[in-house]
Amino acid sequence: MTSNSSGELPKLPIPGIENLIAVGSGKGGVGKTTVAVNLAVALARLGRPTALMDADIYGPNVPRMLGINQTPQVENERLLPLERHGVRVMSMGFLNPSDRPLIWRGPMLHGVVQQFLRNVAWGELEYLIVDLPPGTGDVQLSLIQTVPITGAIVVTTPSDVSLEDARKAVYMFRQVRVPVLGIVENMSYLICPHCQGRVDVFSAGGGRRTAEEMGVPFLGELALDPLVREAGDSGRPIALQDNRHPQALAYLELAQAVIARVAAAAPAHGPTIEITE
Repeated sequence: MTSNSSGELPKLPIPGIENLIAVGSGKGGVGKTTVAVNLAVALARLGRPTALMDADIYGPNVPRMLGINQTPQVENERLLPLERHGVRVMSMGFLNPSDRPLIWRGPMLHGVVQQFLRNVAWGELEYLIVDLPPGTGDVQLSLIQTVPITGAIVVTTPSDVSLEDARKAVYMFRQVRVPVLGIVENMSYLICPHCQGRVDVFSAGGGRRTAEEMGVPFLGELALDPLVREAGDSGRPIALQDNRHPQALAYLELAQAVIARVAAAAPAHGPTIEITE
């Protein structure tokens, strides 16, 4: 088997996919999947061919957030992604739709990730967004070791506990040489429905400060808004709303920031592996 000059196996790109973007977090409960879903929808709204791969095998919430309850079909031994709101989607939730938990070890997780990457008919895409499980475990390593990743987005809340784990995620991506496109601060603040004042539920400014300390871009703040939760539960993500809705606008701005970061990283992106016999 061929390898590169450093002894690593080559990371083979997925035909038809220009950019693969991993959305991760150091811990659960920070709204990572909400960010991934709305980012994908916002990119599609901006006219960018986009798909979303739900790699959170143990907690696949993407089907509910996009309002999909179908089972994908198979054509020529490849799974056909389902499509909703202009986004092509694949999730373990389509294949294991009940409340029965999956109790799998690392090799089984690796197999599913590879199936979703290589045996899904994704078609021609500008962006494949991959919603990772929280933490820095088997799924992350399986993805990172086998396919070139354009960059990673780390989602955090402003709390010190969340930021501590977000730093671990940034260090993990750096250690495996995946560019960090930036940090997103979710649940950044709450607008009081009575006085319209800003309430910093989980502290304030931690995401921006952490990004500056670690030398990575800060991609923006996303509010803690009950309408975002209601939209996700109903299968119509908030990013579908009229641009005058502040949270829909925030996600469109996040999508534009990601597009800009990918463009800025373009000279360093692409096949750089020298294959030797």
